[in-house]
Amino acid sequence: MTIRVIPCLDIEDGRVVKGTRFKQIRDAGDPAELAALYNSQGADEIIFLDIGATYRSRKITVDVVRQVSNCVFIPLTVGGGIQSVEDMRTLLNAGADKISVCSAALADPSFLTRGAEVFGSQCIVLSIDAKKAGERWRCYVKGGREDTGVDALEWAVEGERLGAGEILLNSIDKDGTQSGYDIALIEAVSERVNIPVIASGGAGNLEQIADAVRFGKADAVLIASLLHYKTHSVEDI
Repeated sequence: MTIRVIPCLDIEDGRVVKGTRFKQIRDAGDPAELAALYNSQGADEIIFLDIGATYRSRKITVDVVRQVSNCVFIPLTVGGGIQSVEDMRTLLNAGADKISVCSAALADPSFLTRGAEVFGSQCIVLSIDAKKAGERWRCYVKGGREDTGVDALEWAVEGERLGAGEILLNSIDKDGTQSGYDIALIEAVSERVNIPVIASGGAGNLEQIADAVRFGKADAVLIASLLHYKTHSVEDI
């Protein structure tokens, strides 16, 4: 089994940023420079998320997507503020290989199907921002600001049925804490779907990354802080 190592570029106002539990945002560098670095280190893919686009009700920064695309020769997934199939087309034309959708899909689940019908399921990544609530996890939207009340596990299953070809599973509780992934969440989703699951949120060391695969059964691991602040390189991981 080949496990993909995927650096994540969270973008705010044209810069890579990193926060904790989707808050306390701080600068982490230039997106094009970091993308080129991770490409040279042997990353399998890169995920670019414009984290301010949805809650600010604006479009994703296409120029930055184009700059990053020009720096890498590996698959690039782009998300944030995508509201229509035409938005998807614009980003694919700017150099994206896959499109990640979160808030818009929860608002209109048929959006996943329409995107998959036009571009293929392999192009559609369902991003789930999940937070623990008692014994279950709920889906959040607008950059983790709004609780939808939707069960994250049920939504993952439904997302696959509607046409998503992959799930980007973000743990809000673990995001930026470097305390380890939410293994229970990853495993629960992985056991329920037949499409790849990307584990996101909480990587603090190499052992924790391995645990997401061994115990969580993740198909890929998303890394941000460990790479941006040079604790480890892609090659180490």
